[in-house]
Amino acid sequence: MAGVVSSPLKTHKIFFLTQISLRILSFAASLAAAWMMLTNKQNALVYGIWVSASYSYSSAFKFFAYANIIACAFSVVSLFLASIFGYTEINPTNYFAMFVHDLIITVLLMAGCAAATAIGFVGKYGVSEAGWLPLCDHFPPFCNRGAAATTLSYFSVVFYMVLTIISAKKSRQIQV
Repeated sequence: MAGVVSSPLKTHKIFFLTQISLRILSFAASLAAAWMMLTNKQNALVYGIWVSASYSYSSAFKFFAYANIIACAFSVVSLFLASIFGYTEINPTNYFAMFVHDLIITVLLMAGCAAATAIGFVGKYGVSEAGWLPLCDHFPPFCNRGAAATTLSYFSVVFYMVLTIISAKKSRQIQV
């Protein structure tokens, strides 16, 4: 029984469709995460005092939101470039540029997710050694929305990690 031999054109088409699909998914996840965080605000009565919670009160949450906005914008740019590369002759140098782009966006998103996760952990559980009380008991919708935004951004990280790997594999074909 002979194995199925894939033609270079078919392989290029699958690679192209994978690139486009992952970039669209990353765009959507980053956009949703940024929008959820930027609109995340809640007022609550805590011990008889009205207190508000907003993403803008935390530099980590602001960094998270801005990192997702940047990733969203660069996803559109890379989607455009991937579309151009998909219809031109295969040039490994182009894929090296995509690899560097994907790697930078992956690291940016991962840093934003790490910052949001750290602050979310403090908000959920507090830090008794520092005297910081958990806040999520008083602001459950705010915390749940922040957790959902962070989860969406982690999906975008995974999409970009896969894009980084496949771009790196494609760029290895560069002749020195």
